[in-house]
Amino acid sequence: MKKLLFVGLLALASSCHKNLPEIAPDVITEHTMHDSDDPAIWINPSDASKSIVFGTDKNTEGAIYAFDLDGKIIEDKTIRGLKRPNNVDLEYGFKINDSTETAIIAFTERERKKMRLFAVPEMIPLDGGGFSVFDNAQEPEGDLPMGIALYKSQVSNKIYAIVGRKNGPLDGYLHQYELYSDSLGVQAKLVRKFGKFSGKKEIEAIAIDNKNGIVYYSDEMHCIRKYYAEPSKGNEEISCFGSEYFKEDIEGIAIAQYENKGFLIVSNQQAHSFNIFDLETNAFIKELNLGTVETDGCDVTTVALGDKFPNGLFVSMNDDRNFFFHDLAKLKLLE
Repeated sequence: MKKLLFVGLLALASSCHKNLPEIAPDVITEHTMHDSDDPAIWINPSDASKSIVFGTDKNTEGAIYAFDLDGKIIEDKTIRGLKRPNNVDLEYGFKINDSTETAIIAFTERERKKMRLFAVPEMIPLDGGGFSVFDNAQEPEGDLPMGIALYKSQVSNKIYAIVGRKNGPLDGYLHQYELYSDSLGVQAKLVRKFGKFSGKKEIEAIAIDNKNGIVYYSDEMHCIRKYYAEPSKGNEEISCFGSEYFKEDIEGIAIAQYENKGFLIVSNQQAHSFNIFDLETNAFIKELNLGTVETDGCDVTTVALGDKFPNGLFVSMNDDRNFFFHDLAKLKLLE
C-alpha cells in the first residue's frame, strides 16, 4: 500500500511540475526507518569532503541519522532511540569552558517535550537528558516542540535556540533559549517569547540569518514571518510575506548566504517545489522543481564540499524516507 501511495504522490508531483523542468539530485541518501523530516549540514573543518548531513527520522522510535556525502548512513554518528525527533539545526563555536569549543546540533524530541543538544562530531550529549521547553503552556499540544533553529549573535557571541511547537498562542508562539555552560554543566535559559501565529495550522520550519540577525519562520498556511533574532531588538514583526506564491503549506526554509547576496529557499510543500526569495527585499525570484515530494525540511551551505559538491550543497527531505543532495550551482541562484 505504501509503495502504491508513493507512486501516486510521484504522479501528482509530475502533474504539478508540468511547467517546471526537474533538476535531478546528485545523490539520494539511503533510507531512514520511518519518516524523514529535516536536515542540517556539518562542515568538517579539517576536510570539507568528509562533512556530514544529519537528518531526523520522525517517529516514536526515531533517530538523528548521519549521512556522508555519498548518502550512506554513518552508523557511529547516528543517534537512535529518540522519541519523535522533529527538526534539527547546527552551530559552531559553542563554549564548553574557557579553553574548549565544539560544534553542536540541537533538535526537538517531541514526545519527551525536550530540546536536545549534542557535540559534533563526537556525538556526545551535552544536555543531561534534555531541556524542558514550553513549561506551563496553556494550549492543547502547546508543550510539544517541533521546529528549532540556532542563532549565534554577532553582537555578544552568545548562542541561542529558537523553538516552535505543535500549537500555541496568537502571539509569543516561539520561545528563545540562551545556551551556555557554567560550573553545573550546559544550561538552557528562556530569554523571551515572541512571534505571531495565524491560528490556521502550526509553525515548524525556522531558519536564522546569523549575518544580519534575522529569524524567518513558516506560519504554514499564512505567510513567511520575519523578526529580529537579537533579543535586545524587540519583538515587533518586520514583515509577513510570500503567501501568494504557495499552493498550501509553507514549509522548510534554508538560507543561502553569499558574500554580497542572500537567498531564502522555501518548500512549497503541496506543489512539490521550492520558492526562492531575495533575502534582503523578500522579493520572489523563481520556483524550482528539485524532484522531491512533500518536502518538510531543507538546509544549504555555500561552502565547497570537495569534488562532489564544489559549489556548495542543498539538502532537501523527500517523502520516501530519504534526502536529496544537489550541488548548489544546479539551483542557479546567482544567474
